[in-house]
Amino acid sequence: MKFILSLFSLTYLFVIGIALAVAGMVVAFQMPGPVEEVKEIQIQRGLGTQAIGQYLEDENLIYTKYTFLIGSQLMNGGKPLQAGEFEIPANASTAQILDILQNGKTIQRKFTIPEGQTSWQIVQILKDNEFLDGEIEDIPPEGSLMPETYFFSKGDSRLEKISRMQQAMASFVSEQDVTILEKLPLETMEEVVILASIVEKETSVPSEYAKVAGVFHNRLRIGMALQTDPTVIYGITGGKHQDDGRGPLGRRLLTRDLQQDTPFNTYTRTGLPPTPICNPGRAAITAVLNPADHDYLFFVADGTGGHAFAKTYKEHQANVAKWRKIRRSQQ
Repeated sequence: MKFILSLFSLTYLFVIGIALAVAGMVVAFQMPGPVEEVKEIQIQRGLGTQAIGQYLEDENLIYTKYTFLIGSQLMNGGKPLQAGEFEIPANASTAQILDILQNGKTIQRKFTIPEGQTSWQIVQILKDNEFLDGEIEDIPPEGSLMPETYFFSKGDSRLEKISRMQQAMASFVSEQDVTILEKLPLETMEEVVILASIVEKETSVPSEYAKVAGVFHNRLRIGMALQTDPTVIYGITGGKHQDDGRGPLGRRLLTRDLQQDTPFNTYTRTGLPPTPICNPGRAAITAVLNPADHDYLFFVADGTGGHAFAKTYKEHQANVAKWRKIRRSQQ
């Protein structure tokens, strides 16, 4: 009888001990954590629960990894932990942190590639982004990168971003109806992208894209030189444009520059240049495939950000005179 009572007492004490331990773990799991300010953390891909728990303890986000490990097995049915960059609130409990890593959104960073940037310029944008990793050894082919806003997480590869831009461009180009080319003075989608890159550099007004594209289509049909300054500039810089507020050359384009023959000089050579001169956006490519139907052969800046268009050289000269007068008044 004494033995039975003793065994009962031990069992009772054991149960009480377990209950107290569980209660203590629940308290530890829910109590505010030691970090006193908002903190951003990076959970690397491939890390196991133990390694993540140790990382959180080392970063002083939790008191002990053991509470985290036990909680991760019990909370949300042991749902896997996510990799990525997370924002942890000040005094977040172990339970809150675990919930963030299981169900929370990673911090989404972004960068924007403007239309008309050369591949060299885009590489510089990626190199200057301190949150991206890895080196870019080679400049991607001109016209192969899609300008737009891209989201990423800290530590993502720069090369992966290049690949993503190339995939976006290739996908958009492949979606176009190539039967349209039968009506245009262009033979391939590669030529479409080349002309789109010129349109992109010639006007910053999207509503003019189709009209400017129409001018170049008209010139190509009659074998007239495109005579576009941005192609001359690209032939000189190779896409390594200056960015000091004085234009891509770091100075004004001069008459002697127009006479400097390169494969890209559309004053000294007819037809399209051998490659794009920048990375055009969707709107410019669409405009080249759907040019405005008109008889214009010339255009020049009109002082408002847009352009004045002309059908004859005489009309064009009058527009040029107006532009020069406006430019002098602005100096």
